[in-house]
Amino acid sequence: MALNRKRNAVMSEINITPFTDVVLVLLIIFMITTPMLMQPSIKVNLPKTQISDSEDASNIEVLISKNGYVYVEGKQIHNSNVESVIRDMVSSHTSKTVVIKGDKEVQYDYIIQFMDKAKKAGAIKFALAVDNNN
Repeated sequence: MALNRKRNAVMSEINITPFTDVVLVLLIIFMITTPMLMQPSIKVNLPKTQISDSEDASNIEVLISKNGYVYVEGKQIHNSNVESVIRDMVSSHTSKTVVIKGDKEVQYDYIIQFMDKAKKAGAIKFALAVDNNN
């Protein structure tokens, strides 16, 4: 009879072990994936130089890959949308500098075409980014 009484008793405690396991697994996943998200996903091989100026946070960053793909602030844009995107970014501050980070193997023509479209959109200042690591 004593055994029947234990089987019918209501359990009043919650087992949090499975919950703790799930939380720890999620924590490990986030710890592994966060550094991957922080690195820039677009690799551009910049030309090298001895001296370079410091970057300003208010600049408009443009990456041009060796294939001619254009990325503005990390987002790929089509060549037909360059003018509208730059116009939107420059409209609030006309003194913003457009920093072009072109791969050292990119065709010079791609950079000139981009600069022409950006000038039509209202950009005034341009800078070419270089890698100052020897």
